[in-house]
Amino acid sequence: MMFDWAAQPFFTVVTTFIFGPYFVNRMTSDSVAAQTAWSTTATIAGIIIAVLAPILGSIADKSGSRKPWIAAFAVVKILSLSLLWTAAPGAPVVWVATLFILATVAAEFSIVFNDSMMPRLVNSQDVGRVSNIAWGLGYLGGMLVLISIVLFVAGSPETGKTILGIDPLFGLDPEQGEDARITGPISALWYLVFILPMFLFTPDAAKGKALGAAVSSGLREIRNTLAEVKTRPSIFRFLIARMIYQDGVNGILILGGVFAAAMFGWSTMEMGIYGIILNIVAIFGCLIAGRIDLTLGSKTVIIIGLLLLLTATLGIVSTGSDYTLFGLMSLPIVTTEGLFATPAEKAYIVYGVLIGLAFGPVQASSRSYLARSVSIDESGRYFGLYALSGRATSFLATLSFSVLTAWTASPQIGMASMIVFLGGGLLLLIGTPYPAKEKSAAL
Repeated sequence: MMFDWAAQPFFTVVTTFIFGPYFVNRMTSDSVAAQTAWSTTATIAGIIIAVLAPILGSIADKSGSRKPWIAAFAVVKILSLSLLWTAAPGAPVVWVATLFILATVAAEFSIVFNDSMMPRLVNSQDVGRVSNIAWGLGYLGGMLVLISIVLFVAGSPETGKTILGIDPLFGLDPEQGEDARITGPISALWYLVFILPMFLFTPDAAKGKALGAAVSSGLREIRNTLAEVKTRPSIFRFLIARMIYQDGVNGILILGGVFAAAMFGWSTMEMGIYGIILNIVAIFGCLIAGRIDLTLGSKTVIIIGLLLLLTATLGIVSTGSDYTLFGLMSLPIVTTEGLFATPAEKAYIVYGVLIGLAFGPVQASSRSYLARSVSIDESGRYFGLYALSGRATSFLATLSFSVLTAWTASPQIGMASMIVFLGGGLLLLIGTPYPAKEKSAAL
């Protein structure tokens, strides 16, 4: 559980709510082009993860121990995040994008090895509850970092003061984006400190083959696993469904913050408060989902979550600066003074609350869905495929956003493509058995 606590601030304050919107709205001058660049960066990271994650999962099964792999990727993640401090306004986009890609890839690979430990540590009955609590704990960690940034670091563009009315800590200059750039080093330090309990107290699998032999054997096994999974139609169908709907989830997480920042011109302070609201809701969403998962199963949680995400995404793309529901509901602008001053901004927050309720449970219960469907000995390679299913076509979601936004100059049209992924995955999941268990084919 502490792994999720340690890992989440990267996704909360860097990817979604603070650094990403800064990259789009303040580091560069063209917000539409910047949204396209941010989306393209996520696409590149997704392709790398899709290609390598299942291979690494198979290697992990053969090498046995997971912790050395998590430690190696932790070094990459911590260094890359620390260097995001260099992303000053006007900094080379390629340099900043490279750092973000490295951090994202290292974070996702670490998750593969962490998730593959679960079937050995947690029994089948409790895995859904544990997974959702861990995810909620992650949101709590992310929220605490986010609150600290809003209270003590994020300065108002008008006054230079934080929401507490004080100067930003460490003499940070909001005009130079330092209140957003500091999120990289903060997330790196948080990860370094709070990943230690996992290393110190969580039992690892016994060491297996030497690295060279594990790599050779793992590469052979991934070929066998890709062939085997086709003989296990329930798992195969689940992985395909998850591949499709997770594309939509990833797209919302990566692009939702920058979308809001570009539409409403939200500052770091406003993005931070928006993120805090979503994270508070997400914590309760995960706790509630954990109970539902225990009684009604992971599949029910995922279906409810996807329906909420579809509703929220439709609401988001239907909202403009002075309307929502595609203009059926007019939201006249009376004032722009104060936080979230316009009615459209308030409507966007309502849709955001639905996202906050749903995106954690969808991902946590997907993890427990697979954990209940595979054996301990095959967990590494199947969680490698699970990572593949979450990333194999994730570039399509961000790529569709990039292409449609560049083509139409309308981020709303680009974001609307997420509905296709969420809806398609939901339809396929409905007909998928739960748990997805069949007799494993002989390797």
